[in-house]
Amino acid sequence: MNTERADQVVIDTNYTTIHTIGKQKESRRMRYMQKDGSFPVLFQKPPGDWSPYMVDIFTTLVEIRWRVMFLIFSLSYILSWLFFGLTYWLIAYVHGDIDDVTNKACVENVRNFAGAFLYSMETQATIGYGFRGMNEDCIVAISVLTVQSVFSCLLDTIIIGIVVAKMASARKRAQTVGFSRCAVVNLRDGVLCLSWRLGDFRGNHILEGVARAQLVRFVKQPQGSVVISYHDLDIQNREIVLATPATIIHKLEPGSPLYSLGLDDLQQDSFELVVSFTYTGDSTGMLHQTRTCYTPADIRWGQRFQDTLKLGKKHFRVDYALFNETMWVPVPLLSAEQYDRGRHPLERSQSYSAHLPSVKRNGGSCAVTPDMTTEVMQQASL
Repeated sequence: MNTERADQVVIDTNYTTIHTIGKQKESRRMRYMQKDGSFPVLFQKPPGDWSPYMVDIFTTLVEIRWRVMFLIFSLSYILSWLFFGLTYWLIAYVHGDIDDVTNKACVENVRNFAGAFLYSMETQATIGYGFRGMNEDCIVAISVLTVQSVFSCLLDTIIIGIVVAKMASARKRAQTVGFSRCAVVNLRDGVLCLSWRLGDFRGNHILEGVARAQLVRFVKQPQGSVVISYHDLDIQNREIVLATPATIIHKLEPGSPLYSLGLDDLQQDSFELVVSFTYTGDSTGMLHQTRTCYTPADIRWGQRFQDTLKLGKKHFRVDYALFNETMWVPVPLLSAEQYDRGRHPLERSQSYSAHLPSVKRNGGSCAVTPDMTTEVMQQASL
């Protein structure tokens, strides 16, 4: 087999839609989950009902945007300085320190509001310039100083805790663990299987993780209500050690909701395959979850993922440039149920290659050489 022909076998099908699965129809359809794992759900509450956010105020502050957090961070300190500065100014006003300069002041060198505000800020920030100080004969001012010191410690603890929690958010770590952009259907040990790929782009070894998949269908009723059904999919090797990219496999066997779906049925069906990977981060010990979903347009029939793992002299080498790339393999264009019943034999190479030119790639045709099918069959390691 010459090198020139071997180079033609591998086809980048990352953005390929097989047999013209309708993209326009898919774009108009409401998705249950977005590709990034977010849900397009809007919660409608009674106007002015903020109780769910105020009861769990810590979670609310952790989930808000950083710019809002910085605004709250700044206002909490500035307003507290103003409040206690106003308190010290009122004490000085009642004590007569504002009008009578010769009077022994409760707080030294606090004769106006500006001085009271500066003393409040110096006290709460523990600056202590030494120009302003408390008089031990003024009990009220000493009590206010004690309250401000305790409040300052409490405020610092809350602010620092929220900032640390936001920086160590599980959502950021989940962005470094991802699924492949498409799922594939191929033969494994003589069984039709649906599979997708999972990898850790950061390179940390996740020693404990559980994969899960659900088939979600939702139907809008004539009355306007929406009925959502969920069906768990059986996965081989649900618990995964994600040291290298892993391929998650669901066998299309009796009991699977996809058992009776062939290629033509897949194009016309409407469902979403919601997949997730829940794991514990090795650096922080926090629980994380990465999730995405696949629609029928994201499922590539008759393809398999290219190999990303290679054996070096001292290390296993992972090429993430091939993480989303697939290649053709011979697969019967039948449902798993029809294939198991033996109604039709495995498609011959000539029959299979006849379907290849119908591939669409980014709206244009993807040229496929018919005589390369034999080489695809030889290179496919199922």
